[in-house]
Amino acid sequence: MARPVWTGTLSFGLLNIPVSLMTGERKTDISFRMLDSRNKAPVRYERVNAETGEEVPWKDIVKAFEYEKGSYVVLEQEDIASAAPESHDAIEVEAFVEADAVGPRYFEKPYVLVPAKKAEKGYVLLREALQKTGKIGIARVVIRTREHLCAVIPHENALLLMMMRYPQELVDIGEYNIPEGAKGDYRISAKELAFSEQLIETMSGEWDPEAYHDEFRERLQKVIQERMKADGVVKRAAEEPEVEEGAATNVVDFMSLLQQSIDRNKRTPAKKKVPVKKTAKKAKAAKKTTKKSSARKRA
Repeated sequence: MARPVWTGTLSFGLLNIPVSLMTGERKTDISFRMLDSRNKAPVRYERVNAETGEEVPWKDIVKAFEYEKGSYVVLEQEDIASAAPESHDAIEVEAFVEADAVGPRYFEKPYVLVPAKKAEKGYVLLREALQKTGKIGIARVVIRTREHLCAVIPHENALLLMMMRYPQELVDIGEYNIPEGAKGDYRISAKELAFSEQLIETMSGEWDPEAYHDEFRERLQKVIQERMKADGVVKRAAEEPEVEEGAATNVVDFMSLLQQSIDRNKRTPAKKKVPVKKTAKKAKAAKKTTKKSSARKRA
């Protein structure tokens, strides 16, 4: 059974739906390992010092930011923690927008939201409301230490979490030499356009994803199978243990929470995100105070 990538709650307004985030894609690339041709032993990736050529143990490795070519600033764990987002266990929907308002360039990677036990009502409620209104939810989620922009999208009986790109990650199309203007500026005749439209019509049909396959991967897989028969079978990887399902949740008064959420949004605008955790700063200050008092006692 597949492992959840993340577990927490899907929240909008005052409603919280316990969910697990399951991958929505399946890697089909064929990966290769490097072997020593003399004894067929795997060649490992080594952490090597670029100047001495010696292997560096993990305990001596630090994280650094290269602000100029060859110039670095080393970051401590507390530096990174101070910039980390506060919430790690919630997908927080900040707004609902028209489904066709977000361009395809913003969508990156699909996941499937799976409700925990006894959380089905809230899950179905949100799914049906999104389908009826034609909206999608724009949210943020923290996975490990990184905050991601994402969209909650209804699809058939499921809610998908589609990872998104921030606007800063997209290249401005205006930077490229894209043809502008009307078709007449490029001497496109009405007949050429009519024939192009006719060709599109003759090639049109229903979208059938099963009709498309990675033919290179299939041919390469066939070559691998033939090689296995000729040279021997590889060892099977150990199966992953099953993961326990999420804990049960309490009964929720959805009508009350929905009404409170609507009333709250009427009274106050959406809060801005705080860029740095105050608790991290307080913890750091407290840590320094403790060190000073300990030093006085030793003295």
